[in-house]
Amino acid sequence: MKKIDAQPMNRFSLTRRHFLGAVVAVGAAGALPVSALAQAQAAALNPNIAQAIADHFSSIKTMKGGFLQIGPRGDQMSGSFFIQRPGKMRFNYDPPSRMRVICDGNNVQVINDQTNTKNMYQLSKTPLSLLLANKIDLSADMVRNVDSQPDLTKITLGNRTVFGDSTIAMIFDSKSYDLRQWTVIDPQGKTTDVIINNVKTNVAFDDSVFRIDYTR
Repeated sequence: MKKIDAQPMNRFSLTRRHFLGAVVAVGAAGALPVSALAQAQAAALNPNIAQAIADHFSSIKTMKGGFLQIGPRGDQMSGSFFIQRPGKMRFNYDPPSRMRVICDGNNVQVINDQTNTKNMYQLSKTPLSLLLANKIDLSADMVRNVDSQPDLTKITLGNRTVFGDSTIAMIFDSKSYDLRQWTVIDPQGKTTDVIINNVKTNVAFDDSVFRIDYTR
């Protein structure tokens, strides 16, 4: 397989909301309407549906693609993402932004070249620890709701230990179980949507894609 070298791209100041939008490994992000009967059926099947989708998602060991991030005020940022299980991820934001997010399996580094800042987070303290694991185990107290439609299934996750006061809604194709979008809802109810596109799986990456420079 051809190796891919991800080049840094990125100018907006990074907010906590932007960071959450990036790391919680994606159309519009409004709630998917379902009937009361459908909601009751989904509630009964929540654990099975959620875990089946999680098993499919975790079975994909490498993937890359593009993303469009839409903030609560309608501001848009785009770029490319790269994922390699276990524990590795990179988000490159397109110009004029000068941000990138890198996870090397141990830590997450958020780099903003415009402000010349770097922030480090322990992987186990972020939602990435769940999404980038070899096996995603969704316990009952993690799944807040499942809205199942013929075309799309939305799984809402919430856990104060992992997500703080935020919740995350992940939208999957109901037939293929492929991830399409995720939405982060902050404690004030504001949303950040991340829509992914042009996804390719089973690709190989150069080691430098997920390398964090600890010497600087």
